[in-house]
Amino acid sequence: MSILIDKNTRVLTQGITGKTGQFHTSAGLKYANGNACYVAGVTPGKGGQSFEGVPIFNTVREAKEKTGVNASVIYVPPPYAAAAIDEAVDAGLDLVICITDGVPVRDMIRTKYRMQGKKTLLIGPNCPGVITPDELKIGIMPGHIHKKGPVGVVSRSGTLTYEAVGQLTAVGLGQSSCVGTGGDPINGLKHVDVLRMFNDDPQTEAVIMVGEIGGSDEEEAARWVKANMRKPVVGFIAGVTAPPGKRMGHAGAIISGGKGTAAEKLEVMEECGIKVTRNPAEMGKLLKSVL
Repeated sequence: MSILIDKNTRVLTQGITGKTGQFHTSAGLKYANGNACYVAGVTPGKGGQSFEGVPIFNTVREAKEKTGVNASVIYVPPPYAAAAIDEAVDAGLDLVICITDGVPVRDMIRTKYRMQGKKTLLIGPNCPGVITPDELKIGIMPGHIHKKGPVGVVSRSGTLTYEAVGQLTAVGLGQSSCVGTGGDPINGLKHVDVLRMFNDDPQTEAVIMVGEIGGSDEEEAARWVKANMRKPVVGFIAGVTAPPGKRMGHAGAIISGGKGTAAEKLEVMEECGIKVTRNPAEMGKLLKSVL
C-alpha cells in the first residue's frame, strides 16, 4: 500500500514540450514503473507529436479518452498554471500535482473556488510532487535517495523533504510515500489531509512532518494528530531564526500579525504529543527513536 500514487497510476504531463516538463518527465519515465505509468502529455497545438515515446495531445480531455490517465503533473509557466489545473479538474482526473512556482495568488483563489464539489485532489502549486518509492515518481525529487519502507513523509518544503528522506534511508528506514504539499499560501492538500491518509494506510507505521513559518497548517495538523493519529509522528519546523514580516523563500512562509512563528508551531506540536527537533540534521534519528 501507499498513498495517492502507485504502480497503477496513469500519468499525464501538462507542459510536456517545455524544457522543464521534458527534463522531469524523462526522469519519471526512467524511475521504477515510470515507463508504464507515464502515458500522455498535453501541450495545446502540439497534438500528434510524441516525447520519448509518450504521445502528446492538445487537451486533457482527449488524453484521458485515449489513454485513461487519472493523474496529471503540471510544468506549465506561472501565468497559465491555474488554467491548466482547471482543465485537469474539468476532465475529471483523480489527482493533479502542480509543480509550478510563482502562480498568481488571485488565479489560485479562483481555481480553488472552482474545485469545490469536484472529486479531484490537488497537490501544490510550488511543490516537489509525490513519490511512492520503487513504484512511481511524479515531480522533481531525486529518485535515487528513496527506498521502500514504513515511514510516511509530508512537508511544505521541497529540499527539506529530500533531507528527511536522505536521513531516513541513511539510518535504514524506507518510505511508504513522500508528499510535498507546497509553499504557496493558497494550495491543495494540507498536512492534515496527508496525515489522515497515512493514518489509514496499513503500510505506514510512522510519519515525519516538516513544516515552516507562516499560516496555521502545522498547528491544525498537530491538533488533529492528538485527537486521531494512531501512529507516532515526529516534526521539524523551518524558520526558527526568521524575522517577522519577511518572506523566507516561499510565498506562504511569512510571519504576519505575530502569528505563524516557528516557536509557536513547535510548542503546539509538542503539546499535542509530536516529538520535535530544532535541528534539521536529526529528523531521521528522531524518527528511528520512536519506532
